[in-house]
Amino acid sequence: MTITEPEQRNTETPAGRPAAFQALSKAMFLGYVRDRIVLFFTFLFPLMFLVIFGLIFGNQDTSKTEIGVVGDGPVISALERSEALQLTPIDSVEAAAEQVRSGDLPAYISQQGDTVTLRFAASDQTRSQTVLGIVSGIVNQANLAATGQPPRFTLDATRVEDESLKPIQFLAPGIISWAISIGAVFGAALTFVSWRKKQVLRRLRLAPVQPAVVLGSRVLVALGVALLQFAVFMGVALLPVFGLQLSGQWWLAVPLLLLGTLSFFSIGMLVGAFCKTEEAASGVSNLITLPMAFLSGVFLPLDAIPGWLQSISWAFPMRHLNEGMLDVMVRGQGAEALLLPTLVLVGFTAVVGFIAIRVFRWED
Repeated sequence: MTITEPEQRNTETPAGRPAAFQALSKAMFLGYVRDRIVLFFTFLFPLMFLVIFGLIFGNQDTSKTEIGVVGDGPVISALERSEALQLTPIDSVEAAAEQVRSGDLPAYISQQGDTVTLRFAASDQTRSQTVLGIVSGIVNQANLAATGQPPRFTLDATRVEDESLKPIQFLAPGIISWAISIGAVFGAALTFVSWRKKQVLRRLRLAPVQPAVVLGSRVLVALGVALLQFAVFMGVALLPVFGLQLSGQWWLAVPLLLLGTLSFFSIGMLVGAFCKTEEAASGVSNLITLPMAFLSGVFLPLDAIPGWLQSISWAFPMRHLNEGMLDVMVRGQGAEALLLPTLVLVGFTAVVGFIAIRVFRWED
């Protein structure tokens, strides 16, 4: 009697499944690490962003805004004690105005008697408004002191987080989340599209291997790559030049990271099910991961985007992964902070993964 194709697929014995799973996982991992383009976009490409942003913003706490000063007086003397401003003496008002006009300085201040003059550049609104706020506050204090009356209101301002926190604390979780999404989405999409074109999936379909073993081995590789990414990125961020400091329960980010990997892997499976070429899969993957990164607080503070976009971003797994990692790595929270991100990531994986499995094609 001739063995039909379904019978061939079902001839795998339970004893042979671990061996098949191990062999497939090893083959997939070796294929992954031998692809230099995939390795570049999985590790080096997002790592460059971590290094660049870490170097740019690494000393942001100690940087001062430089402004020009002409003349002398009580207000300028008070500004010299400011920790946010660096005063550069200039000989004349005309020379100071020219430096502001040419963009060399964001503002200059001069004092002649009781008149304080502040001129700032409209082209550098961020630093100009900072200088305006500081100077206005000092002028108000000087006016109050001149009246001889005690202040009625006092302000007690202290930031909640530890004063030793640096921008890398908030950059690292976001960049890691983005790197995980790239590795999982691109890895799954490109792998399945390439295997379908080369008829590798068709041969696996005809082999005595259950589809669950094929999928499970690929998922295992994705999880292993995610853990390797986490280790590499954390190792770089912990270098003294960047100065990442971990909170007491930072390790809780690891299980959340794995759940996030599964979510992004399900997206990659869905992309790989519809795309017919590697170029199309790469383009669609970029179209998904890059806007998601911008809307999840990876590159820009969420306050910088409109409120309706902030609301939409809660539907993205990267937003929940990023927020959860920030909670346990930076904000010092415990496992209770991961309840919502965990539920969202599990639900997202279940829904998108189910759709991807239903539309998955073994061959064109």
